[in-house]
Amino acid sequence: MSTLSDLLAEHTDLPGEAVDHLQRVVGEWQLLADLSFADVLLWVGADSAATNPTGTVICVAHCRPTTASTAFPEDVVGTVVSESEHPQVLQALLEGNVVRPEDGGGHAGLPPRGDAVPVRWNGEVIAVLSRDTNLSHQRAQSPLEVAYLDCAEDLCQMISDGTFPIREARSDTNSSPRAGDGFIRLDTDGSVVYASPNALSAYHRMGLSSDLIGQNLAATTRSLVTDPFESQEVAGYIRDTIADKPGRRMEIEARGATVLLRALVLKPGGKRVGAAVVVRDVTEVKRRDRALLSKDATIREIHHRVKNNLQTVAALLRLQARRTNNEEARQALSESVRRVTSIALVHDTLSMSVDEEVNLDEVVDRLVPILSDVATVSTPIKVRREGSFGVFSAERATPLVMVLTELVQNAIEHAFEPGAAGTVTMRAERSARWLDVVIHDNGRGLPPGFSLERSDRLGLQIVRTLVAAELNGSLGLHPGAEGGTDAVLRVPLGRRGPRY
Repeated sequence: MSTLSDLLAEHTDLPGEAVDHLQRVVGEWQLLADLSFADVLLWVGADSAATNPTGTVICVAHCRPTTASTAFPEDVVGTVVSESEHPQVLQALLEGNVVRPEDGGGHAGLPPRGDAVPVRWNGEVIAVLSRDTNLSHQRAQSPLEVAYLDCAEDLCQMISDGTFPIREARSDTNSSPRAGDGFIRLDTDGSVVYASPNALSAYHRMGLSSDLIGQNLAATTRSLVTDPFESQEVAGYIRDTIADKPGRRMEIEARGATVLLRALVLKPGGKRVGAAVVVRDVTEVKRRDRALLSKDATIREIHHRVKNNLQTVAALLRLQARRTNNEEARQALSESVRRVTSIALVHDTLSMSVDEEVNLDEVVDRLVPILSDVATVSTPIKVRREGSFGVFSAERATPLVMVLTELVQNAIEHAFEPGAAGTVTMRAERSARWLDVVIHDNGRGLPPGFSLERSDRLGLQIVRTLVAAELNGSLGLHPGAEGGTDAVLRVPLGRRGPRY
């Protein structure tokens, strides 16, 4: 499905700033659709519609209301219509005025058409918004409907004037309250002239015991907030919005309740007529967020303690290796130190992560010097990484790190002649379906008759088990194209099974 930017690029030659303005309009129009009880469609001219009365227009975006039934069950984005099919849209595009329908009837089986609002940017009409209401579901003219529709008319006029949305608007509209969450209408003095039942409930949750109608919203809200600094900030925010300063959303905490609030100044025709305030009680949402944060902190603490315990075990094994006189025992203890340390690195990374995911590149880069330090060869072997392993879930990160550790250590210990210098390279290539890793050494190559399946080395046995049982992958040891040995590992990254 084409995005708004794609459709605008295909059908218009609008400059980048005009496209940005349309993006802001689309970012704000869920509020307009809800207040209008109507579908809102964005139209742009096609086939020189801006200068040709017989031209056509194309729908590039569509927003359905959450407060009413949609007038268009089917997707209409990409639909091209002519003047006879949607005359008021083309008229608004050509004349630059809000166009009302001459009658409420529909045609060709479509729901009744609504009005068309020109979208102005820098004094020019660059698009048209149409509001189409499904009249098969009639609504009673209650105070809520009247307040919603009056505010919608003001916003439409501001869009036609080019004063809404403002360029400085923050890009947090997706998480802002909606009209159905709670709606308050203010006059030019900041007094409440209408408050929806949900808005009243939100304020009652914060401790308000009286009605909001007739109250100064800034003063009332300030009296509910116990923190003096926050109360001053909230009151100043509401007053600034009424004074036509850029608004933003903010959280208000009072009496154990948390309410999200956003205010918009209303200036149809350049004249201030008050402000619209949408509020949402997010007390339970914040409580769940705090519970999740507490859970995440607990999980990170567990990973931290596991890492500390593993480091203690590694230190004890390292101490025992230094004190033993048996060379074979010392080598076995050193290998255990390496394995425990590699697992500890994964838990250390998880202790600093908030999403139980591990950036394997960071772990491998920290692991490389450790592998060189614990190696028993007399001449240091260089280990380097090429490419990116990417991010893995915690369940897959630990076995994968252990496999890489064993393969690199096996190359360091067995690929080179005693005293010879060499290099071990980890090459990683990640696609949508696979992680392919080649661990290459420039050593002496595989011994005659070597078989990975028949090898009795503990490290390779661990690798075979982890690759088959934990990673569902494949592993092979082959002579390198330019000498040495290639350990070829392939791990699936498909959608089936656990996420890697």
